[in-house]
Amino acid sequence: MSPQGPGTAVDVDDQVVLLDADRRPCGMAPRLAVHGLDTPLHLAFSSYLFNAAGRLLVTRRALGKRTWPGVWTNSCCGHPRPGEDITVAVERRVEQELRLALTDLHLALPDFAYRATAADGLVENEVCPVYVARAVGDPDPDPAEVVEWRWVEWESYRQAALAAPWALSPWSVDQMTAFGRAAHPLTAALGAAG
Repeated sequence: MSPQGPGTAVDVDDQVVLLDADRRPCGMAPRLAVHGLDTPLHLAFSSYLFNAAGRLLVTRRALGKRTWPGVWTNSCCGHPRPGEDITVAVERRVEQELRLALTDLHLALPDFAYRATAADGLVENEVCPVYVARAVGDPDPDPAEVVEWRWVEWESYRQAALAAPWALSPWSVDQMTAFGRAAHPLTAALGAAG
């Protein structure tokens, strides 16, 4: 997919940031068109949201989603718009998809990246910093995005990723590996910030 050239009228609200091999922005492409059989490297984010009891919000992707429909995954993912701060993008997407406000938003895995191919050949190819935050209340998800949700124990989700990786999104399985056996990620982030 080639970047949009100068003078091309585009809706930046529906564009993803393309990245070169050094992970530097090198253009933009329509979000709906970028994911295909030869998906270019682009910028995304993942988030893991926790309630006041420290339980993780996991979501099941809507059946109409183009990538990994019906699969259980982390709380919320998305793409920052060109020129948009990623923390602003996380808050925007969580509000749109889950109708939740956040507190204590922290970057947990700044260098996470992955490439995964779905059974139908569709490819994800993302530099995907991972954030953790506290959710205010329970979600009221957009049914076009999320068909089910649950609050689960962090260790239970980590164990599920190890025992049954085929049951979860490939990025969340890889992120669980990246988190490793470290302490609860929100507790660790708040401790590092304090």
